[in-house]
Amino acid sequence: MRRLSFFKRCPLRLLIASVPLVVSVPGVAQTVMNANGGPVRLFGTDMAVFEMREPRQDLPCQVSPTKSAVVGFDLKFHAGFEVNVPLRELAGRENLLTIIFRVSPLEDTDHPVYFQQKVRVPEIEEDAKGDASLYGGFDLGEGKYRVDWLMRDRAERVCSNFWEVEATLNGKESQIAMVMPPKSIRPADQESFKDEPPIERASAAEAINVKVLLNYAPQNPRNTVMRPVDTTALVSILRSILREPKISKFSLVAFSMASQEVLYRQENVDHLDLPALGEALSKVKFGTVDLSKLAVKHSETQFLSELIRTELGGANKAEAIIFAGPKVMLEQNVETETLKEVGTLDFPLFYLNYNLYPAQIPWRDSISHAVKFFKGQEYTISKPRDLWFATSEVVSRIVKTRSARLAQNSPSQ
Repeated sequence: MRRLSFFKRCPLRLLIASVPLVVSVPGVAQTVMNANGGPVRLFGTDMAVFEMREPRQDLPCQVSPTKSAVVGFDLKFHAGFEVNVPLRELAGRENLLTIIFRVSPLEDTDHPVYFQQKVRVPEIEEDAKGDASLYGGFDLGEGKYRVDWLMRDRAERVCSNFWEVEATLNGKESQIAMVMPPKSIRPADQESFKDEPPIERASAAEAINVKVLLNYAPQNPRNTVMRPVDTTALVSILRSILREPKISKFSLVAFSMASQEVLYRQENVDHLDLPALGEALSKVKFGTVDLSKLAVKHSETQFLSELIRTELGGANKAEAIIFAGPKVMLEQNVETETLKEVGTLDFPLFYLNYNLYPAQIPWRDSISHAVKFFKGQEYTISKPRDLWFATSEVVSRIVKTRSARLAQNSPSQ
């Protein structure tokens, strides 16, 4: 038997593994059955399964649930399940699997959130071997929850399971301000670039103007596509900055060291257009560089040099600049003479280095060298808690620098 796996944060997918054929069939989008708060209508047999809360194996399956929710870079708890069904149980003409599950806080099981997804199974040969693997997920606020889960096929055979899941912050993580409130339940969010809801900003007198230079690139420079985990992490870094009430003006320059181009730009705005950013980033082709750039020796270094000269120097209105992204390991770093041309920065400079495996690449990258030259601060983002602490410290340093500048320039001084 051979089992395949893939990114597990999708709401639900069906993977059919057989020998030698592999067929992948995505399921229909997961829906919340009582999203408007109204009553849920279930078949009597489904409700009976939920009320009895006894595992069933009419349809043989193996359910592996998440019992300890995991904190993601988006500062939400993620939980879910994996289901394996022998292919021989699905053999024959096309089938339809219906999964229904409900999640409720342990302290309030009378008000669960119901989820449903229908998965169409293609025709499968009678002698097929292996398993069909399904994954599902949902997001939680801090707390303890009960999950009642069932799956049935067209023949009304049922597989059911019941478990509890805990979403708890431990140790250093206990200080993190999570995005979702406690005891809240939502479907797994699949739109990385959806717009941020408005938040109450600081007064005009206290408002801070920040520029972000985002290197949109995969963690592994050899990858030709962005993994969902990398996209989520980079967008989460950007969102953590957007959600700071003390920051009210934003500038964003999204660039790609891989393709040596600026992908998107917004200047001095109250609200960043994340959907437009997502559309622009979806067009980048990793592993593809313009032929004219390949003919130039150290073209990547030249691109980074020009980016630093343009964005850090000149008529820059930002009160702080933040580099964000994975390490940029170039054969030649930006020359010291080029950095001297920028001059002395009168604003703090930061680098939020997204690095899942810092022990594997412990040395400085080309952006690190430039940030160090300007006496900036660097933070390694390997875990969600790193992002929360780094963002908090960055904002604190910006506020202190701004207050000191205002005090120095005040009439009394």
